[in-house]
Amino acid sequence: MDKLALHIESLIFASEQPVKLEEIISCLEACFETTVHEPDVLKALVAIEEKFKSDEFSFALNQINEGYVFLTKGAYHNIIGQYLKLNTRKMLSKAALETLAIIAYKQPVTKSELESIRGVNCDYTIQKLLDKELVSIAGRSDGPGRPLLYGTSERFMDYFGLKSIADLPKLKDFQQPESEVGDSSAIVEEAIRTSSQN
Repeated sequence: MDKLALHIESLIFASEQPVKLEEIISCLEACFETTVHEPDVLKALVAIEEKFKSDEFSFALNQINEGYVFLTKGAYHNIIGQYLKLNTRKMLSKAALETLAIIAYKQPVTKSELESIRGVNCDYTIQKLLDKELVSIAGRSDGPGRPLLYGTSERFMDYFGLKSIADLPKLKDFQQPESEVGDSSAIVEEAIRTSSQN
């Protein structure tokens, strides 16, 4: 097949979400009415990845959520961030981020479990996250009343650029290192006392 890499490149470029390998193969086979071999597609994907590593391009081919997608390179995140600040009104609130984090780490989770952790009613926040398709209903609990269970969605993976849930930061990464020597609060108190005497 002529220019296989260009066909794959255009397919990934046109897609709104990461395109899985099997989807690429299926699309190529349907379009050209011929068998497409996986090693040929993988070889073309490597060629595309190498091509866009060049400094001539502001974006690169990335693998996210078991699919392929073009993403802007880190050097251009500031300009994209500025554009998003000016144009997006769909930013997540602090409450939504807190709720989403609990769902991501504890999924599947019921609304009552969320509310018990957050200490507030989560009806509105859950509905907003469902509307944005960042969470989805993952079934029903076996508990009394069989409440709905919530989990992260495919869009969640795309939104945060994760290949899988395993790529979430580990909770230990957010904790104070246990290997610290001494009490840091005593150091802070000493610094405050010294500065007030000067």
